[in-house]
Amino acid sequence: MGTFTNQPEFATAVAAITPSDTIDGTTKLNGAALYVGTAGDVKVIISGQDFSAGAPTAADAVVFKNVGNGCFLPIICDYVLATGTGATNILSVK
Repeated sequence: MGTFTNQPEFATAVAAITPSDTIDGTTKLNGAALYVGTAGDVKVIISGQDFSAGAPTAADAVVFKNVGNGCFLPIICDYVLATGTGATNILSVK
C-alpha cells in the first residue's frame, strides 16, 4: 500500500466488516483497502468519486468478479454492498 501518495507503509487499523446495502455514515469505511478471506464477488463504492450531485447510491457501485481466497483488492473504497457480494471474511485495512 505504500506506493501511493499519503498511504502508510503498513496497516494501522484492521477490522472485520459485514457488507450492507445501507449507504450512510454508519457503514462508511472512510477509504479502506479490502482483504478478502473467502472467494467470491465483491461489490463496492470506490472512494474519491465525484458525488457533487448528491450522496452515492448502489448505482455507483462496481463489482469485482471472482476475487480469490486471501486476496487484497487494489482499491480504496467507502462501502461494501451486501447485494452482489458473495465473498466472505472481508477485512477493511487502513
